[in-house]
Amino acid sequence: MATHSVSIRKTESLMEQIEKMHQRIMDRAFDIFRGDGEIPGRDLENWLKAERELVWKPALELTEKDGEFRVNVAVPGADAKDLQIEVTSEDLLIKAEFNHEHKEEKGEIHTCEFQSGRLFRSVRFPKPIDTEKVKAELKNGMLTITAAVAESAKANEIPVRTASA
Repeated sequence: MATHSVSIRKTESLMEQIEKMHQRIMDRAFDIFRGDGEIPGRDLENWLKAERELVWKPALELTEKDGEFRVNVAVPGADAKDLQIEVTSEDLLIKAEFNHEHKEEKGEIHTCEFQSGRLFRSVRFPKPIDTEKVKAELKNGMLTITAAVAESAKANEIPVRTASA
């Protein structure tokens, strides 16, 4: 199977994008609250329903080995050209838009569970990364992002000298 490179953008506005998405979810949760008769006590239920409607959060795994982080993200059906990856020294943001359309040549559709929507997944690295040493590849529906731990985040051994009296 073919491996596709995914472009990576360095940005400083990740937190703004995350905050905007949270605001969209909050606004939608409030709309659900109003639409359901303003019944109190369902805040979390409304939030989760709004989040499911607006955002696809694919499964991921973050590991660290030999001075490098590896993030594996399950994105079946995604094309490399549709994925947007942005990084700062602390954060990773993965975004994509998915559209599913029914075409007349398919015939009569009896069941369809495909969805259109937005993939939006953020990851905070446990240590700063070197944004110049980040790579992303897509193979068989698995997005793999590797990021080198920044030199400043690596532990330095400090020799202890004996003080002169």
